Amino acid sequence: MNEPTPVESLAGPVPDAANLLLLGTVLLVPLLPLIAGGWAAVGRRETNGARSARLTAGFGLAAFLSAVAAAVVFAVTGPFDWKAGGAPWLPLGFRVDVLTVVMLLLVSFLGAVVTRYARHYLAGDPGQARFSQWLSLTVAAVLTLVVAGNLLLFTFAWMATSLCLHRLLTFYGGRPAAILAARKKFLISRLGDACLVGALALAWQCFGTWDFGAMFAAAESARASGAGSPCLSWLAWLLVAAALLKSAQFPFHSWLPDTMETPTPVSALMHAGIINAGGFLVVRLGPMVVNEPAALNTLALAGAFTALFASVVMLTQVSVKRSLAYSTIAQMGFMMLQCGLGAFSLAILHLVAHSLYKAHAFLSSGGVIELKRSAWVPSERPSSHPGMLLLVLLSAAGATFGMGALFGVSFAADPGVLLLGAIFMMGLAYLFWNLWATSHEPALLGWGGLLGLAAAAAYFGLHAGFHRLLAGVVPAYAPERSAMEYGVIGLIGVLFLGVLVFQSQLPALSGNALVRRLYVHAFRGFYLGTWANRVTGKLFGGAPSRSAAVSTRP
Repeated sequence: MNEPTPVESLAGPVPDAANLLLLGTVLLVPLLPLIAGGWAAVGRRETNGARSARLTAGFGLAAFLSAVAAAVVFAVTGPFDWKAGGAPWLPLGFRVDVLTVVMLLLVSFLGAVVTRYARHYLAGDPGQARFSQWLSLTVAAVLTLVVAGNLLLFTFAWMATSLCLHRLLTFYGGRPAAILAARKKFLISRLGDACLVGALALAWQCFGTWDFGAMFAAAESARASGAGSPCLSWLAWLLVAAALLKSAQFPFHSWLPDTMETPTPVSALMHAGIINAGGFLVVRLGPMVVNEPAALNTLALAGAFTALFASVVMLTQVSVKRSLAYSTIAQMGFMMLQCGLGAFSLAILHLVAHSLYKAHAFLSSGGVIELKRSAWVPSERPSSHPGMLLLVLLSAAGATFGMGALFGVSFAADPGVLLLGAIFMMGLAYLFWNLWATSHEPALLGWGGLLGLAAAAAYFGLHAGFHRLLAGVVPAYAPERSAMEYGVIGLIGVLFLGVLVFQSQLPALSGNALVRRLYVHAFRGFYLGTWANRVTGKLFGGAPSRSAAVSTRP
C-alpha cells in the first residue's frame, strides 16, 4: 500500500503550504456542519426553526463545496497524514487519501441534499430547529469518521454518529413505535461500540499506537512474514463483528424497517455513511482484517445470508418505505459479501452507487406509489417455463465470466468480482425475462442481450476504474483458497440463482397452502423483530407508552 506522507504538527515540522491548504479544506468539511449544529441549537432556544433550517442547508452546501475544493487540491498534492506531536494517545490526527476524498464527496453531497430537503419537509414543524441541530451534528460526526487518522478518533466519531442519530430517530417522541425502534437500535449500537472499544484496546496491545499509518505498516509486515498472533486474530474478529452490527446484518437487522416512523430525511441520511459505515470500517481497516481469512469468510457468509433473507422478506412488504428498508438490508448484506470476498474496491463502488440511489429513492418515495400503479405486474406466464428461465440466467452468468476474461479477471485471482458480477447479470436477465414473458416481443430478447453485454462491460470497467483509483489504499487480498472456500462461493451463487427462480414461480404458487403460510411468516420478517421487541421491552421496562415516549432519551 502507498502510505500518505506523514506530517507532524504542534510539536513537529509544520506542513508545507500545499499540504496546509489541503488540510484546511479537508477539516472545513466536518467543521461547517458542526458549526451549523451549534447555530441550530441557538435557533432552537429562539424557537426560530425556519431560520435554523435555512442556515443548516447553507452550511451543508458550503461543506460540499469545501469537499470539492479538497478533491481539487488533493489531485495536486497527493495523500498525506497529519497528526499532533506529543503523546502517542492524543486523538488528534487526520488521514487524507483517495478513500477519504471519495467518502467526503459522497457524505457531504448527500448531507447538502438532505438538509435542503428537510428544510421544506419540516417547514412549520415546532421541532424543526431541534431536527436541524441533530441533523447537522450527525453529518459532522460521519465526516469526522471519514477523515480520522487514528483508531481513537475513529471510535469517538463512530459512537458520536450513533448517539446523534438516536436523537433523530426519537424526533417524534409521541410515537411508541419510533421509540421502540430507536431503543433497539440503541442496544445494537452499544454492542457494536463495545466491539470497537475492544478492538481499540487490542490494537494498543498489538501495535503500541493507534495511528493508522503505523498500524497498517505493522499489520502488513506481519502478514508478509506469516507471523500471525492471537492479538491480531482477535482484533480482526472484533472489527468484523462491529461492522456486522453497524450495518443491520441478520439477526440484528429488525430495527431498520421499524425506523420508518421517523421523518423521511433521516431514512435518506442513513445512507450517507451511517448504515454503510460497517463496509467503510472493513475497507479502511482492511490491512488488519485480512490477517484473519476466517473472519472474512464469516463476513461473506453472513452478508450472503442477510442479502437472501432480506430479499425474500422484501417481496412481501406492502409499505413502500419498509420495502426500501429491507432492500437496504439486502444491499448491506451484499456489501458485506463483497468485503468478505476481498473485493474492497468493488465494495466502495457499491457503497457510492447504492448511497446515491437509495437516498434518492427515499426522498422520492411519495412518487413511488404512482409509479407502482403503472409498473409491471407479474403474471403466470413466467412461471410456466422455469427451465427456460434457468437457462437464461445461467447464460447471463456465463456471459459475465466471458466478459471478465476480456478484462483480465480470472476466477482463480478474483472469484468475488466474478461471482458478484454474475449475480448482477442474473438479476438483469430476470428483469428482461419478465418483460419478454409479458409482451412476447422478439426484439426484447435482442435488446436484452445487447444491454446485458453493455452492463457487463460497464461493471468490469467501473471495477477496473475503482481498483486503479484505490490502488495502494485498500489491501490486496488474494489468499490461497481451499476447495471448501470455492464450494462456499459456488453455493452462494446457486442460492441467489434459486431465489430468482423461486421468485418467478410465486404467481403460480400463490394458491399453495405452504407458500401462503411462508408468505405470512415472511411478511412478519419471520418474527425476529417481535423477538427483538420483547427483549428490548424487558431491558427498558416494557413497551413505551404514548405519554412516556415523549422523552428522547433511551
